[in-house]
Amino acid sequence: MTVLSTKYLGFDLNSPLVVSSNPLCKELDNIKRMEDAGAGAIVLPSLFEEQITLQETISQESEETILPPALQHLPNLEEYNSGADGYLMHIYEAKKAVDIPVIASLNGTSTGNWVSYARLLASAGADAMELNIYYLPTSIDTLGTEIEQRFVHLVREIKANVPIPVAVKLGPQFSSIPNMAAQLSNAGADALVMFNRFYQPDFDLDTETVIPSLNLSDSTELRLRLRWIAILYGQIQADMAITGGVHTGEDAVKALLAGASAVMMASALLKHGITHIEQVRNEMTQWLDAHGYASVADAKGRMSQQNTAAPAAFERANYIEELQSYSQKNQ
Repeated sequence: MTVLSTKYLGFDLNSPLVVSSNPLCKELDNIKRMEDAGAGAIVLPSLFEEQITLQETISQESEETILPPALQHLPNLEEYNSGADGYLMHIYEAKKAVDIPVIASLNGTSTGNWVSYARLLASAGADAMELNIYYLPTSIDTLGTEIEQRFVHLVREIKANVPIPVAVKLGPQFSSIPNMAAQLSNAGADALVMFNRFYQPDFDLDTETVIPSLNLSDSTELRLRLRWIAILYGQIQADMAITGGVHTGEDAVKALLAGASAVMMASALLKHGITHIEQVRNEMTQWLDAHGYASVADAKGRMSQQNTAAPAAFERANYIEELQSYSQKNQ
């Protein structure tokens, strides 16, 4: 039977299937069930920059009451709100509940105090952290290079101040994804998670207001991720993880063949429940067994651009071929 262990962020995971940050990870019982179903690691829901900034500051008295003795060594938290305090508790409890790596998630763009938050998450026991960098430029005066350098600086500063591995979850909206990936890897990112599904607002025509809109992913979204993981495989030092569009065992296999070290799922679990991890794991194992792969390592990157017989398929040739194939189908 295929050996499913894989290396990601320096850890030996028992499975490449990682639960991405989602509301299910707020409950300890769910996290335990994810481990039992075969998840290799868990990414906790994000701690948001706005959450820390806007909520009330907790007092030293409440801090001593809430935090268990094992966390009393942490720096004074009187400058942090109960949201941050509760997040530290969740890391602490999750680490006690499961044996697989627990990855904290930070969502923001600032450097300054953000480095302090990263230190706190590491001190609370997180095995690694995922930086979910989301900055939407709205000024016509903001240069793309300014945004890129902000991200690179943030990664470099956090890596210089925390002792645990750091993954960067980024979006595909860069003029040169390979260059940005290389910059982040050179800045010290231990892994790149591609790609973030930034949710878009909608308009309510009855009230003429802007409203939030959340649509879960489906397998068609995997293609963008496959393309860039396959192109980047072998070109950067950082591990790569696919997030967005993984719903079946076949999706997971495609991610591995492209070159991903980890395959993340969130929407699939929200749709089908936590036990869906086990189904995807079984489907993935069956495919790898049937095609003679002894391990995940054997399959990793086999269909990357550097290993495929037709590397141009990842570039303009694919676009032309798709148009031709569609025309032929409809003649």
